[in-house]
Amino acid sequence: MGSNKTGDPKVNDSTALQGASGIVNAPKASALLLWYDRHHRTLPWRTSPADAAVGVLPDPYHVWLSEIMLQQTTVGAVKDYFTAFLTRWPTVDALAAADEEDILKAWAGLGYYSRARNLHKCARTIVANHDGHFPDNAIALKTLPGIGDYTAAAIAAIAFDEPVAVVDGNIERIIARLYRIDEPLPAAKKPIKDRMAQLTPAHRPGDFAQAMMDLGASLCSPKRPACSLCPYSGACEAEMVGDMERYPVKAPKKDKPVRRGAAFLIRRPDGALWLQKRPDTGLLASMTAVPTTDWFDKKEGEQFDPETALAAAPAGLHFHKKSGQVTHTFTHFHLELDIYETTCEVQAPLAQGWWSPPDQIRGEALPTVFRKVVEFTP
Repeated sequence: MGSNKTGDPKVNDSTALQGASGIVNAPKASALLLWYDRHHRTLPWRTSPADAAVGVLPDPYHVWLSEIMLQQTTVGAVKDYFTAFLTRWPTVDALAAADEEDILKAWAGLGYYSRARNLHKCARTIVANHDGHFPDNAIALKTLPGIGDYTAAAIAAIAFDEPVAVVDGNIERIIARLYRIDEPLPAAKKPIKDRMAQLTPAHRPGDFAQAMMDLGASLCSPKRPACSLCPYSGACEAEMVGDMERYPVKAPKKDKPVRRGAAFLIRRPDGALWLQKRPDTGLLASMTAVPTTDWFDKKEGEQFDPETALAAAPAGLHFHKKSGQVTHTFTHFHLELDIYETTCEVQAPLAQGWWSPPDQIRGEALPTVFRKVVEFTP
C-alpha cells in the first residue's frame, strides 16, 4: 500500500506516492472537485456546485431525510419517495407532528421499517431537544435516533461543511482501489476510513463526499470501471497494475441458515384482506402482516408439513394450500413460506386486526416479505 507523504492530511495535494507496485501520482481532492463541478448528478435533495457558489446552503432536513432513505436503497428508488415526503411533511416540525402509522404507510416499499420509526423519533427529538434545528457536527448528530457513524458524517459534511470522512459502499470501493488495500472487508473499514480522512479537503468537504459518491456510482463501477475517464486516472494503484475489479477485497460469505414457516391469507368475498400487527418485539416488530406460524430452522422445518402448519392456523377456518413457496432473504437467514388461503364470511376472524379493502392494500405498511405473500401467484 502507498504511504501518504503530505504535510496536511486534509488537503493531500502531494505529487508523488510510493505505491505497492511503484511510484504513482498521489490522488488530489482538487482533481475530483473539478470533475464534480462538470459531471455531478442532479438530485432533488442536493445543492448544486453552481448554487453553492452563489451562497445557497444545503437544507439539513433534506440531507438527513435523503440519507436515511438511501440506506439499503438505490437513488432511483428514493427520488419519488423523497419528493412525496417533502410534499406531505415539508419541515422537520411537520414530520415530528405526523402520526407514525402515516409515516410507515408513506414508507411502504422502501423496506427496513425500523428506519421509518427512527426517522419519526429523530424528528421529534430534534424538535423537542434542539428547537427544530439539526446539530452541526458529526459527534452531536450521532446521538440522535437512527443516526450512526456514516449518516452523522454525511450530514455533517454535506449540510454543514465539517471536514469529516464520509464512507459508503461506493467510497469504500474507490479508496480500496486508489491505495490497493488488501485487507478484506470488514477489517479494511478502518484503513479505508483513515485514507478517506487524509484525502478529504478542508475546503468543500461536503462536495468532495458527494463527488466520491458520484464517481463510485458512475465511472468507478464494481465491474469494468471506466478508468480512462476517471479524474484519478494515473493516481490509482489498482489501475496501475490493471487489477481494479479485485478491490475491495471481501471475506468469503458464510452460508445463511434457512428457516421455514407458513402464512395465511384470509379474504372476504369482496376481496378485502385480513391484516394484523406483529408482536412489539423481535424481527419486523409491530409491522403490518398477515397471520403466520413461527419460523422454524430448516433442520426442524423438514418436519414442518401441512398438518403442522394448519395446527397453527387461525381457528375455525378451512384453508387450502397454494402450490409453490414465497422465499425471502433477511440479513441473517433465508426464509421459505408455504401459503394457505381461505375465504371468510365472518365479521372478524381474529380478535386483533382489520380488513384492508382491495384498493387500500397497496398503501398498507407491509414489509417486503409480506407484500410478496399478498401478491403471490403460483
